[in-house]
Amino acid sequence: MTRPLPRIAVTAGEPAGIGPDLCVMLAHQPLDAELVVVANTEMLQARAKSLNLTLNTVAYDANINQAHTGNGSLTVLDQAINAPVVAGQLNTSNSDYVLETLKKAALGCIKGEFNAMVTAPVHKGIINDAGIAFSGHTEFLAELTNTAQVVMMLVAGNQSDSMRVALATTHLALKDVPRAITRKSLETTISILHHDLVNKFGIQNPRILVAGLNPHAGEDGYLGREEIEVINPVLTNLREKGMNLIGALPADTLFAKHHLKNADAVLAMYHDQGLPVLKHASFGEGVNVTLGLPIIRTSVDHGTALNLAGTGNIEIGSLLAAIQLAIQLSNNKPLLGL
Repeated sequence: MTRPLPRIAVTAGEPAGIGPDLCVMLAHQPLDAELVVVANTEMLQARAKSLNLTLNTVAYDANINQAHTGNGSLTVLDQAINAPVVAGQLNTSNSDYVLETLKKAALGCIKGEFNAMVTAPVHKGIINDAGIAFSGHTEFLAELTNTAQVVMMLVAGNQSDSMRVALATTHLALKDVPRAITRKSLETTISILHHDLVNKFGIQNPRILVAGLNPHAGEDGYLGREEIEVINPVLTNLREKGMNLIGALPADTLFAKHHLKNADAVLAMYHDQGLPVLKHASFGEGVNVTLGLPIIRTSVDHGTALNLAGTGNIEIGSLLAAIQLAIQLSNNKPLLGL
């Protein structure tokens, strides 16, 4: 049986930001997949005009599966928008439009119509200003898919040997991190990370490096006891279940080449412990992956860049890497009958 091309849904994100620009630029990038951009068609055409790029939009038809050739055409799943879009100017009236595009893409993935979804950046502030409680893509998709816990992981590009850094905690004030790392939460996080490395990335017996929380991983309790009381007991318990876990390691040496050489992923305890290293290695081409969801979701590693919307002075590298990783993960999924 021949495997069909993966069908990837791409949401254009905040309409006043660079997400629509990136989607227009996608029309000129050949990819070994079918792309379906979930956005307002007229808005995309207007942005293409402001960028002086040719764009031919084709209405999405679920019965047609064809490669994205990069010939200037985009397949678009049209979503009505409430107010005219001005590049760089946020409008609360269009906040529900943004969420509707996410719903369409995610529900399409749940139904199996799409193999994966890739998200351009949204603007959390303007959605909340519209009176809609929204803390981010990750939480929104977790609620939509009834997923109790998800894990944020960034990947340095889309190659098989790319650095992968997952987080035990995400957007928390530093003072709140220690009490957020409990034995239960850490065990669940590592279990999700291990499961998705096996089942989505196709890595058998993944080797995971785990950072300590404190300098020098606590230095036997002299610089903090979280390693002794929380992290190391969890690692011991999960090793007994067959997981290949190394740590807790001091974060200042964990990213040395000799440690990373045979590692499949790193688990950092907090946002700015792990991500500065990854972004130094791959800024502009990094990919955000949400682990734990029943669907494949990848995203760019940057924001809406309102000041650059409509200017053409942007790079498409992170979106391309996110799509290419989504394609790779889609192709990793077993196909019945093969």
